[in-house]
Amino acid sequence: MSPVTQVAQNKSFDGTLTKYKFVSKSLGGLEANFNLFLPKESASAKVPVLYYLAGLTCNEDTGPWKGGFIRDAAAEGIALVFPDTSPRGAGIEGEDKDWDFGTGAGFYLNATSETYAKNYNMYDFVTSELPSVLKEAGFPLDLSRSSIFGHSMGGHGALTLYLKSLEGPSPYLSASAFAPITNPTKAPWGEKAFAGYLKGGVEEGKNWDATELLKKVPAGTKVNLLLDTGLADNFYTGKQLLPENFGEAVSATGFSSSITSNLREGYDHSYYFISTFAPEHIKFHAKFLK
Repeated sequence: MSPVTQVAQNKSFDGTLTKYKFVSKSLGGLEANFNLFLPKESASAKVPVLYYLAGLTCNEDTGPWKGGFIRDAAAEGIALVFPDTSPRGAGIEGEDKDWDFGTGAGFYLNATSETYAKNYNMYDFVTSELPSVLKEAGFPLDLSRSSIFGHSMGGHGALTLYLKSLEGPSPYLSASAFAPITNPTKAPWGEKAFAGYLKGGVEEGKNWDATELLKKVPAGTKVNLLLDTGLADNFYTGKQLLPENFGEAVSATGFSSSITSNLREGYDHSYYFISTFAPEHIKFHAKFLK
């Protein structure tokens, strides 16, 4: 396993925000960056972990710079991990052509198309390799207490990674999302991504669709989800996010008591929206992580 190298460090809310890099096997030997916030409590004990997945065109710096998460995570004694949104520098023809596909748009899946399968494996990167790197580096983290949240494409990632984890021995304890792409097989962003990354196209994309995955969760499973979407979000009105479709699946599966999906009047897709409701999301996760 590649060792981590420190790139930068800043003190914040009595803790530290540090950027690291390492060579990623999941991403085909490319260098990957991530940010790690450690609250002051980590000086004397291992602390729980909350992963944040950013959206299209973003990177590992977007969340800590714009999200307003650190203050509330520090108050709760929770570590934050901010991975990048895609591999960088794969050199694949066309990966930098569009803002919503390729670089900065990895969609948190494992690609199966021959062109992208070597490098575009953000699912393995976030769920397996990055936790292993954090453990190997000896950071004071209690990885058995992990949750996940994200925005837009990252909200899609948070929901799908959480729902997939419920099938395994070490599930995330909770997940939340700001303006998530909840039904990507029915949305233009998802259709484009799945057609490019997956050999089976949109049909295979159902394996990476939160609305479809929720339908497969066995009755009686403990599901802890919080979603917020702005009604003034142009991607909501443009039918990219489709929270109503996810809501129908929630009702059909009987998980209404443990899944909250809010539609926020007047709010858009920006980090002004995210930072407004960030404290609620941190407090939501703290209920399960502490």
